[in-house]
Amino acid sequence: MQKRTLGKDLEVSALGLGCMGMTSAYGPASDKGQMIQLIRTAHDRGVTLFDTAEAYGPFANEDLVGEALEPIRDQVVIATKFGFDIDPQTGKRGPGTNSRPEHIKAATEGCLKRLRTDHIDLFYQHRVDPDVPIEEVAGAIKDLIAEGKVKHFGMSEAGIETIRKAHAVQPVAAVQSEYSLFWRGPEDGLLQTLEELGIGFVPFSPLGAGFLTGQIDENTKFDPSDFRNNVPRFSPQARKANMVLVHAVQAAAERKAATPAQIALAWLLAKKPWIVPIPGTTKVERLEENLGALNVELTDSDIKQIEEAVSKLSLEGERLPEAALKMTGR
Repeated sequence: MQKRTLGKDLEVSALGLGCMGMTSAYGPASDKGQMIQLIRTAHDRGVTLFDTAEAYGPFANEDLVGEALEPIRDQVVIATKFGFDIDPQTGKRGPGTNSRPEHIKAATEGCLKRLRTDHIDLFYQHRVDPDVPIEEVAGAIKDLIAEGKVKHFGMSEAGIETIRKAHAVQPVAAVQSEYSLFWRGPEDGLLQTLEELGIGFVPFSPLGAGFLTGQIDENTKFDPSDFRNNVPRFSPQARKANMVLVHAVQAAAERKAATPAQIALAWLLAKKPWIVPIPGTTKVERLEENLGALNVELTDSDIKQIEEAVSKLSLEGERLPEAALKMTGR
């Protein structure tokens, strides 16, 4: 397995595994035993970065990841996230963010318990809290690092100036945000800032929440609990209009004797050596397919051809519902 470094010294597999969809977001939770086996199979194939969050469930995803990785804890990097108001007793999530230092420290204890570990390798602020100065958040993480409970600080969907302020207090190892051929927003300043500061980048939804695989069209029916039902970019009308993007990726896949998913991941891997995508799946065959992207070498000419084709397209629909968009880029 190829390795990459996030920040100064956090070494991880070139592809990680996003675990959110195993318990929520894309429909009902999958069978726990099967998901534990899938996570361990990923590790057997060389994956060392596993991504979860207290908000996934809430709590159920951390419980799953903790149980799956407990026997191999010293061989993996666990990334989780704090920053929402979640009742530790009931697991009910409140409407807003909460990154008050005392809340972060209390949340850390819950994360450690569910993950069955004494330290969190990479602890992300899930969303920036507009009511708490980022310097205080970074200071709280700095304290947790000094205590040995956290190893590295991360931020998710944060804006450039916020990242700079946080990094000045406690170096940020990685920023996690959406990035794919379906959403190229990070190219507008974020990637340049991360390179300047020496911060790694972990794209979530690297397959465009499944759209770039070519397995979804305007006739696809999502489970009622699937978050994509509420995403403008996944309305039937938008899916129909955006199939032009899938066709462009499929054309590249045919040229390289790869699958569309492999092209989408290989494109991200080729952009920067400090980018580590975290595709999620609940199926072993998709895990194997995604890892196959590591064997797809895109030349500068390949990348130029893909990007020229994609840049000519006008895609329809926002990437998130309005309320969720307001929590990004702050």
